Amino acid sequence: MFAWLGRFVFHRRWALLVGTVVFVALAGVSGVSVFSQLKGGGFDDPDAESVRARVLLAEEFDAGSPDLVMVVTADGGVDSATAKAAGQALTDEVADEPGVAQAVSYWSTGNPALRSENGDRALILVRLAGDEEAVEAAAEPIIADYAARGGLEIDTGGPAALGVSLGGIIGEDLAIAEAIAVPLTLILLALVFGSVISGLLPIGVGAIAVLGTFLSLFLVSQATDVSIFAINLTTALGLGLAIDYSLLIVSRFREEIAAGLGTEQAIARTVQTAGRTVAFSGLIVAVALSALLIFPLYFLRSFAYGGVAVVSIAMLGALISLPALLSVLGSRVDRLAIGKGRRPVATGTGRWHRIATTVMRRPLQVGTPVVLLLVLLATPLLGVTFGLPDDRYLPRDQAVRVVGDTLRTEFGGGGASALSVVLPSGGPEQAAGLAQQISELAEVAAVETVTGTYADGDQVSEPGPAAARFDNGTGAYMEVRSGVEPISPEGEQLVRDIRELDTGTEFLVTGQSADLADSKDSIFSRVPLALAIIAVATFVLLFLMTGSLLIPLQALVLNVLSLGAVFGAMVWIFQDGNLSGLLDFTSTGTIDTAIPMLVFCIAFGLSMDYEVFLISRIKEEYDANGGHNTAAVANGLQRTGRIMTAAAGVLSITFIAFALTSHVNTIKLFGLAMTLAILLDATLVRGLLVPAFLRLGGDANWWAPAPLRRVYDRFGLSESEPQGDNE
Repeated sequence: MFAWLGRFVFHRRWALLVGTVVFVALAGVSGVSVFSQLKGGGFDDPDAESVRARVLLAEEFDAGSPDLVMVVTADGGVDSATAKAAGQALTDEVADEPGVAQAVSYWSTGNPALRSENGDRALILVRLAGDEEAVEAAAEPIIADYAARGGLEIDTGGPAALGVSLGGIIGEDLAIAEAIAVPLTLILLALVFGSVISGLLPIGVGAIAVLGTFLSLFLVSQATDVSIFAINLTTALGLGLAIDYSLLIVSRFREEIAAGLGTEQAIARTVQTAGRTVAFSGLIVAVALSALLIFPLYFLRSFAYGGVAVVSIAMLGALISLPALLSVLGSRVDRLAIGKGRRPVATGTGRWHRIATTVMRRPLQVGTPVVLLLVLLATPLLGVTFGLPDDRYLPRDQAVRVVGDTLRTEFGGGGASALSVVLPSGGPEQAAGLAQQISELAEVAAVETVTGTYADGDQVSEPGPAAARFDNGTGAYMEVRSGVEPISPEGEQLVRDIRELDTGTEFLVTGQSADLADSKDSIFSRVPLALAIIAVATFVLLFLMTGSLLIPLQALVLNVLSLGAVFGAMVWIFQDGNLSGLLDFTSTGTIDTAIPMLVFCIAFGLSMDYEVFLISRIKEEYDANGGHNTAAVANGLQRTGRIMTAAAGVLSITFIAFALTSHVNTIKLFGLAMTLAILLDATLVRGLLVPAFLRLGGDANWWAPAPLRRVYDRFGLSESEPQGDNE
C-alpha cells in the first residue's frame, strides 16, 4: 500500500504540490480568524453540582458569584462622608454599564466582609450577563475605563478579568516564544540535515500542519467552545511533528539514493518504510490525544481538537507533500550543504551502534541505575496536591494579580470568594436551619441568608432590606463567608464539610472551592477510562506493526517510568516552589488539575513517536538479517538514534521557549514538562533502556502465540519490496 502511495506521489508530484500551496493559502487566510473565536475558560464540568447551582442562582435568583471584583481605595478611609457618596455613585455607574447584571458594594449593602481590615479599601462585586464570550466582551471596557472616579482609586480583578488577561498575555508570549524558537530551529535544522535546502523542508511541513489546524479549530469553534490554550499546542506540536516526520523521510530518502536507487524507486522505498512508520506514529499520537475527548471540560477537549488535527495534517504533509517535493528535488535535496553535509553511516559503525552494543553487553548493569533514577525522580508525585488556575498564575505586577493579592491579605472575611448554597425548594425556615448548621463549621466566618446573618451557630443580625434577594418564593440561597483560600485543599475540605451536613433538605453548593472539588472529580473519575483507551489502542497498534506481545508491553512500562519521573519533577518544581526564582513564578502549593492528563496524553504520544521510529527500523533489520536480535537492535539504533535525538533536541527548543518566555504558570509548567519528557525519552529511555530490555528479551521480543500470529499475518502492516522499472 505505501509503496503504491510513493509511486502515486512521484507521478502526480506537480499536481499535489499545487494543491498543497492552495490549501496553505486558504488555511492561512481563513484560519487566522480562529484567534477571535477562542476562549480562556473551560475548566468546569457542565453537569457538576457547582455548575448546576450556578445556573440556578442566575436563572431563579438573578444572582451568582462576581465576574469582576473592583478594589476601591479611599485615602481618608471608605467610611468618610466623601468616600460613601463617591462609592455609591461609582456602584450605580458600574451597574448601568452594558452587560452588567448586578453590581453591589460595601456602600450599597453595608456588608462588613466587603470592607478591608484597615478600612482603606472596599469592594464592588460585579456580575455580568450572558455566556462566557458575552461576559468577557462586557468585562473589557469596564477594566479599561475604570481606574479612578471621584477621588477613588480602582483596581479590577476577578474571573472575567483573569480570562481577559490570559488571552492577551498568552498571545504576546506566543509571539515572543516563536520569535526565539523559529530562528534557532532553522539554524539547528540546517545543521542537523547538513544543508540549507533539506533543513527548510520541515518548516514547510510545519506550516502546512499549523495553518491547517488553525482552519480546523476555526471550524470546530463554530460548533463548540475551544480554549485559547490549544493554540500553544498547535504551534509546538505542529512544528515538532513536522521535524520528526521530515527527519525520518528525508534521512531514508538520502539513504536510498546513496544505495543507488533512482528518484522514483527511492521515493517508493522511502514511503514504503519511513512513510509506514510515520503513519503508525501519527495514528498512535492521534489516539493518545483523542482520549482527551472523554473529559467534559472543554479546556481538555480543545487539546484533542487541535492535537488530532495537527497530527493528522502533519502526517499527510509528510506522506504526500514532502515526498512530492523530494520527487522534484531528487539529489538536489543536499544543495547548499553545510560543511561536509550528512552522509549515511556504514552498517555496523557509528556512535549509536557503539552505544547499543555497549548497553547490550551489560543490560542489567546499565538498565538498573536508569530505572532507579526515574523512580527517584517520580517520588515527589506521592505528595501531589491539585488545584485550579487563579490570579497567582500571572506575574505580580498584573492588575488581576494585584487585586487577588489584596483580597488575600486585606479581606480576611472572604468578601469576594464566598460559597453559595442553593435550596431549590426550601423556604426561610429551611434556609435558617441550614445557615445555622453551616455557621458552626470551624472555617466559616459568617452565613448570610433571607432570615439574617449567622455565626458560630447563632443568629448575629436581623435581615436587612437587601436580604430579600435570598428568597424567590419557591427556594432560597445563602452566602457563606470564609477566610480560607478558595483554590486550596482547605477550600475543598470546607465544601465537603458543607455537602456532608445532614439537613433533610436538598441543597447545592457552588463557588470557587466547589468548582475545584467538582473539576477534580470530573477529571479523575474518567482518568482510568482514558488510560485504558490509550493503553489498549497503543498495544494493538504496536502489535499490528511488530507482531510481538513483549514489545508493546515494554513500551507501556517504559512510558510509565519516564512520565512518572516527569510528573515528579513538576511537583518538586511547581507545587513545592523549587526553582520559582529562576523560572519567575509563584507557587500556589498545587498543580493545575487538568495539566497532568494533558501532558500525559501529549508526551505519551510523542514517546510512542520515537518508539515507532526505533522499533520499526529494528524490526526491519531483524527480518532482513534472518532473525539476529542483537545485530538488529544495534543497527536499528544506529539508523534512528541520530534522528530521534536531533528531532527531540529541535522540538525541545520550542517547548523550552514557551517555558522560559511565558508569564502564565500553566504554560511554564506545560513547556517544561514537555521538554523534560522529550529529552528523557529520546536519551535515557530510547538510547539505554530500550536496548537493555530488548537484549534481555532476546528472540522472545518477536514472539506471539499461533492464533495472534495468524491475526498479525492477516491484518498486520508489513510490506514487500517495491517493484518497478528501475529495480
